[in-house]
Amino acid sequence: MLMLAAQLILLGTGTPNADPERSGPSVAMVANGQPYIVDFGPGVVRRAAAAGIAVKNLSIAFATHLHSDHTLGLPDLIFTPWVLEREAPLELYGPRGLRSMAEHIEKAYREDIQIRLHGGEPSNKTGYQVNVHEIQAGEIYRDRNVTVTAFRVTHGEWRDAFGYRFDAGGRSFVISGDTTPTDAVVNACHGCDVLVHEVYSESGFARRPPDWQSYHARYHTSSRQLGEIATRARPGVLVLYHQLFWGTSEAELLQEVRRGYAGRVVSGHDLDAY
Repeated sequence: MLMLAAQLILLGTGTPNADPERSGPSVAMVANGQPYIVDFGPGVVRRAAAAGIAVKNLSIAFATHLHSDHTLGLPDLIFTPWVLEREAPLELYGPRGLRSMAEHIEKAYREDIQIRLHGGEPSNKTGYQVNVHEIQAGEIYRDRNVTVTAFRVTHGEWRDAFGYRFDAGGRSFVISGDTTPTDAVVNACHGCDVLVHEVYSESGFARRPPDWQSYHARYHTSSRQLGEIATRARPGVLVLYHQLFWGTSEAELLQEVRRGYAGRVVSGHDLDAY
């Protein structure tokens, strides 16, 4: 895979649906070889390895919100890189509740940690540790490679849900996380190079039972709504992820978005890079 100074790699484009072709939601923003992970759905570490990312370099991650499909890979992200010689603690950024989640994961794996530390396996004493930073909107991270800005989005009953903008290598990347339509995405992108946004098919939605229609309308963004958002946000490329098809084909979903958006749009797949 050709590695640019800064690029975005879709590690997982899936939903809670058990699609074997799509791992759980996760995106890697890679700048000067350093990966920055946004969300960690099932399969995150193996997908990172498939993308050519050195697993022991998985040391900085950001959570959009704490739904299980976006966080089930957190034990994997904590422990697998440590077993594979990561020495740095995992620096973890995200909403309130993330610290409690990380602490309970460490407690759940207490016996594993003790055996690896004291049972004769070559190991370091720091790589399993997690430094949690519970965030508010605004600039939340900066190093020599990247500046990361968090912005609030609306995801149903979640009190804290965020999208992220990454500025790196002269490029800008915006990741919506799970959200209903919001001006926050438009303002964060504002002509960004890449906008990665969740979406559901309007035609598929029409076939859903009423209770699920009520739920999805309060938690997610339709293809028509996304076309309107992208028209205002003006990204260089709009990348669909976390796609809810519900029997609609990928080509049909793209057509739905394009009815309201004349710019470049693609439907993302695991390991696509931009």
